[in-house]
Amino acid sequence: MPPHSLHSWDLTPSEAIEVQQRLRAMVRLEPLTREVHTIAGADISFNKFSETVYAGIVVLSLPDLRIIEEAGVRSVAKFPYVPGLLSFRETPSLLEAWDKLQTRPDVLMLDGQGIAHPRRFGIACHVGVLLDLPAIGCAKSILVGKHGELGLEAGSQSPLVDRGEQVGVALRTKNKVAPVYVSAGHLIDLASAVDLVMRSTGKYRQPEPTRQAHLLVNRLRVGDK
Repeated sequence: MPPHSLHSWDLTPSEAIEVQQRLRAMVRLEPLTREVHTIAGADISFNKFSETVYAGIVVLSLPDLRIIEEAGVRSVAKFPYVPGLLSFRETPSLLEAWDKLQTRPDVLMLDGQGIAHPRRFGIACHVGVLLDLPAIGCAKSILVGKHGELGLEAGSQSPLVDRGEQVGVALRTKNKVAPVYVSAGHLIDLASAVDLVMRSTGKYRQPEPTRQAHLLVNRLRVGDK
C-alpha cells in the first residue's frame, strides 16, 4: 500500500512551510459516515541526542480493541527538529511502517495534532492527506490553543480555541485523569474524532490504538540496545 506522493522530503524548513500551506487546502473535515471496523494507532520515538527513529503502527478491531496487525521500523530522521514542522521529521518513518501493513485500517489515530497546529496542518493532517485516509490527532499535550474547565467524569470535554477558532477539544477519557487533546486531521470531523477516541479507550487515559503503538516503538527501542 504505497502512500500517495505529493511532495519531496528533501526540503528546507521554509520549503516545508510552503508544502504545509499548499497541502492544507487539501484537508477535508467532514462527518465520518461509514462504520468503523478497524482503527490503527501510530507513534514514533527517538533516542535522546540521536537521529535514530522508531516508528510503529498497530491495527485494532472495533469494538473489541483486539490487535489485528502491527508493523514497526527503525529508521533515520533526515529533517531537523523544528517546532511546527515535526511531521516532516516523523512521517517518512511512519510511511515505512505503513508500507509493511497488510491491513488498511478504516481510520488512523496519531499521537500528535490534526488542525490544532499553528498552520492548521499537524501530522494527522499530513499523513491523512498523503494516505487519503480518515485521520485523528490525539495528543497528550497542547501545541496551540487554550480551553476552559471540564468535568471530572469520562467524556467531559472543553473546546480548544486558538486565535478565535476552535481547533479541537480537551477530552477526559477516564474519570479524574488528565485530558487528552483531540483534533480532526483529514476526512473526519471533530465530533466523529471524539466519538472514536472514546470508543477506543480501554483501561488507560490514552486510547488503545496510540497506546499500543507507543508500546510497540518502546519494544523496538529496547530490542535495539
